Amino acid sequence: MSMERLLETIRAFDGVLELAPTEGGAFPEIAWGDHFFYYAPDGQVPQREQPYATVITKNYPDDVLCDLDRPDRWRLNIHVGRDAFAELTGESPRAESTAWDYTATDVVLPHPVYRAQGWVSIINPGASTHELAARLLRQAHEDAKRRAERRSASRQPARDVAPGGHR
Repeated sequence: MSMERLLETIRAFDGVLELAPTEGGAFPEIAWGDHFFYYAPDGQVPQREQPYATVITKNYPDDVLCDLDRPDRWRLNIHVGRDAFAELTGESPRAESTAWDYTATDVVLPHPVYRAQGWVSIINPGASTHELAARLLRQAHEDAKRRAERRSASRQPARDVAPGGHR
């Protein structure tokens, strides 16, 4: 799966907000060329919400195990939650990691930094992980949508209730 095809898949979700920092923008240089996806139908970055998926194109100072600085390497990261993480990796997200080859491509890996929060990664998704990646992305998007709807409902002011319990 090419990066562009993957990005098209995510961009097709309802209410998706993509941040794709570029040179000259408001984001730091380290983020240029990367993509961050939120559920935000109003087009505003949620204030207390992390993205549900990212596409990263380079090593970050605290994240070098995947060797993303090599040409033509990129990594899809998806927040799948703790239960799905355990199902996909065979490990608890909070357990010490077993020996993973974080440079392997087209396989599901624990995220090298955010595994404890239920994130998985796939370097250069391809034939082996294309369908799984699309399914996990759809689920992560739906999960983010449910969280946003719950937050929105909890901020709604309570309406006065008329006698007899009718509004």
